[in-house]
Amino acid sequence: MKFFIDTADVGEIRELADTGLLDGVTTNPSLVAKSGRDFFEVLEEICALVPGPVSAEVTGTDSQTMIAEGRALAKLATNITVKVPLTVDGLKACKVLTAEGTMVNVTLCFSAAQALLAAKAGATFISPFIGRLDDLSQDGLGLIADIVQIYAAYPQIETEVLVASVRHPLHVVEAAKMGAHVATLPPAVLKAMFKHPLTDKGLDAFLKDWEKTGQSILDRAGKGKGANAA
Repeated sequence: MKFFIDTADVGEIRELADTGLLDGVTTNPSLVAKSGRDFFEVLEEICALVPGPVSAEVTGTDSQTMIAEGRALAKLATNITVKVPLTVDGLKACKVLTAEGTMVNVTLCFSAAQALLAAKAGATFISPFIGRLDDLSQDGLGLIADIVQIYAAYPQIETEVLVASVRHPLHVVEAAKMGAHVATLPPAVLKAMFKHPLTDKGLDAFLKDWEKTGQSILDRAGKGKGANAA
């Protein structure tokens, strides 16, 4: 499973990109607004930090405006993925932009029927919002299972399932077990995936035992290197 981070905070992106575990970034107008910065400057900076896909969302609602905005966004960097809503006009724009060689992320998906239409339109990614479904007492992960099953039945479908509106690490684990291709995570959720109390406890015990030996791996390595040089 590929991990994208869902933010427009360049500092957070830089920090997590340094781990080597970040495969891409998703943004939306709300996230960019929170940054308080120029939309295009933020996108260019993110694209320079992350070699993988960076989703930039259009703001138009009719297909012609979406296509024009998508073309403008695609010129910013080769790794821009144009993000369009799952509407009739959004899928029209998806069809055109995909045919032009632009990656397209169809967002705000809440049903398997919508996901099937997005695949027919040639979407690079489909973004089902599982957390928002859970909020309505609907089965967000069940939707992921349905989409993965449908896509698997048709080898010609190349659309990747990008799990969005992720609220906690268990969402990621369960989606991965189902075969979802990508999860886009808030920074806090990705950071939470590193954590387990037994890891911290075990590491603390190892370090205390090592301290008792009075030894240093780096000191020993340095001495060995000097001896070999002599």
